[in-house]
Amino acid sequence: MGGHSATGLLRPGVDPLGSAFAALLGLSLLALPLMTTRPNRIAAGTGLTAWSALPSDAVLLLGGVVALGLPLLALRAAPPLRLAAAAAILLLLGLSAGWAADHLTLPGDRYGRVSPDAGWWLAFATAALAVGDGLARLRPGPILRIALLALLVAATGLALRTGFWNNLSVLREYASRSDTFGRELRTHAVLALTSVAAAAALGIPAAILARPVPALRTGLLATLNVVQTIPSMALFGMLIAPLAWIGRAVPGAAALGIAGIGAAPAFVALLAYALLPVAAATVAGLDAVPWPVRDAARGVGMTARQRLLQVELPLALPAILTGIRIVLVQNIGLAVIAGLVGGGGLGVFVFQGISQNAGDLVLLGALPTVAMATGAAVLLDAVVDLSRGRAAERVP
Repeated sequence: MGGHSATGLLRPGVDPLGSAFAALLGLSLLALPLMTTRPNRIAAGTGLTAWSALPSDAVLLLGGVVALGLPLLALRAAPPLRLAAAAAILLLLGLSAGWAADHLTLPGDRYGRVSPDAGWWLAFATAALAVGDGLARLRPGPILRIALLALLVAATGLALRTGFWNNLSVLREYASRSDTFGRELRTHAVLALTSVAAAAALGIPAAILARPVPALRTGLLATLNVVQTIPSMALFGMLIAPLAWIGRAVPGAAALGIAGIGAAPAFVALLAYALLPVAAATVAGLDAVPWPVRDAARGVGMTARQRLLQVELPLALPAILTGIRIVLVQNIGLAVIAGLVGGGGLGVFVFQGISQNAGDLVLLGALPTVAMATGAAVLLDAVVDLSRGRAAERVP
């Protein structure tokens, strides 16, 4: 039994993708600087390797976990072992950032900055991809994926609340802007969510009405496709003049916040970009409903409205949700540009950081954006899988 179990957990041979992960992790941790120290937020930094940036016990712990984990990634290990190895390395990298910041920050130093360098970022990204690969091989169900996402969010929130990473430069930037960060984070989330909700409210009915008529269907998708070809920065800029005129000329428009700069152009641009994926996904989902199912619904006497609401839309729901997932992740990223037109959001910190040559301020806006987009993708992927299961139950 023991020999059989060992053979099942670790088989002879090399895993190509795992070998690439192991090589990148080894390169990033051994050949590249792990952390950077700077005397202030905009000064040039000094890169430090892992054994210079971390206290000795942390070096031994990180080195031991990596030494055990890399072979499990490179060899043909069972998915649970691969996932455990990648997750352990990812966890140790997160802890190492806090340990290094505490180790390198002098007591009472309010101006010095400690931040992850190229080695840490490459290792963290590689470990995160390895975790994703391990989860993909295990194929966890949607409920388990949602639970794992909630656990990750809770653990990250706990670490932030305890101040474990407070000496990292990006959190020092946060400390000086904590009064505005929450407001901009909410603005960013509201812009992304409301623009997607509006796109669903407009795009789904438009696709349903246009789909049976070839000319309308082609015209709708072609028109929305033209909007997608306009660069985002150009579209945000093009909306300033007409919305400024509407704000001046239309009674009550200014009171609603419609103006040349601010949230209005950001919302309209995000809505415009979201319409095509939602409409196209709706058309594709309805087209994919099996003809025998439509025929059976017609045979039992259902009206066209009943067939649409009780048969076609429920079966098309996974495709529609996939389109919504795409635009939500897209709009969370695009909402950064709202900071350029006075719309607020996390882009405010990104563009302030660029103008001040302060990379950590850029990260203060970029990292939560990436986290929100990743969380939204994982959550909606799980919802899509749940909807597919329910749609499959409807097909005889």
